[in-house]
Amino acid sequence: MEFTVIDNKDENRFEARIDGKTAFIEYKPTEHKLILTHTEVPKELEGKGIASGMVKEVLKEAEKRKLKVDPECPFIAGYLKRHPEYEGHIAE
Repeated sequence: MEFTVIDNKDENRFEARIDGKTAFIEYKPTEHKLILTHTEVPKELEGKGIASGMVKEVLKEAEKRKLKVDPECPFIAGYLKRHPEYEGHIAE
């Protein structure tokens, strides 16, 4: 499933609109990192890889901005454990 992730800076969250629904990853920005606090995908869209796809896009965006991520969200923390190739993106 293809979708575009945008940074809604007013709401401090990355969003993807799919089939009229919004999936999102909330964050708290700091000078050197993004604290990723919560991931939510509407029930109708669960199980389609949307949350994982959004995490990949957020990691790309953080890298582009030269920021690390602090995964407070359990889903994102689990994703990063399953994907050690992103270890360099995690804030210490």
